[in-house]
Amino acid sequence: MRGLLIVDIQNDFTEGGALGVTGGAQVARDVSTYLTTHGDNYDLVLASRDWHDANTDNGGHFAIGGAPNFVDKWPVHCVAGSKGAEYHPDLDTSRVDVHIKKGQGEPSYSMFEGVSDDGKTVADILDEQGITEVDVVGIATDHCVRASVIDALGAGQGVTILTDLIAAVAQDTGEKALEELVSRGATLHK
Repeated sequence: MRGLLIVDIQNDFTEGGALGVTGGAQVARDVSTYLTTHGDNYDLVLASRDWHDANTDNGGHFAIGGAPNFVDKWPVHCVAGSKGAEYHPDLDTSRVDVHIKKGQGEPSYSMFEGVSDDGKTVADILDEQGITEVDVVGIATDHCVRASVIDALGAGQGVTILTDLIAAVAQDTGEKALEELVSRGATLHK
């Protein structure tokens, strides 16, 4: 059984957002097209969003009162209920079976650190549904996609990264992330 993991295709991670990634809006459009043509290939589709608490540094994740270092301290982004936290408008979420929220009051990168609205983890949902293989798409290759793939592999999933449906913060760190993920057992596919 195969699942699709859609990582953080949100307004704040696309062009014009607080941490906008070049190509992010195109990923939203391309994932929507992909779901139209390939959605029936999946037994389960999950999508994650950063969903950070307002008026807090979220466990040091937000650089409040100081400069962000873009490693573990970031500008305020994806605050729960804000426009920035919403899925990008070009991402068609009608095929998404389970929505995952992560980073609620704490630093979070992997969708496996989040929970569904009924409090289930991604690993539990995949196990319950008998999913053993996942394809991964989304933003950003060198951060949340990377962390989600590492955790999917750690959960025993066979993982394929659909390289036409991801965007990195920077080309070099995106390429390094993909090299690392292949070395850990992930497969790349266009």
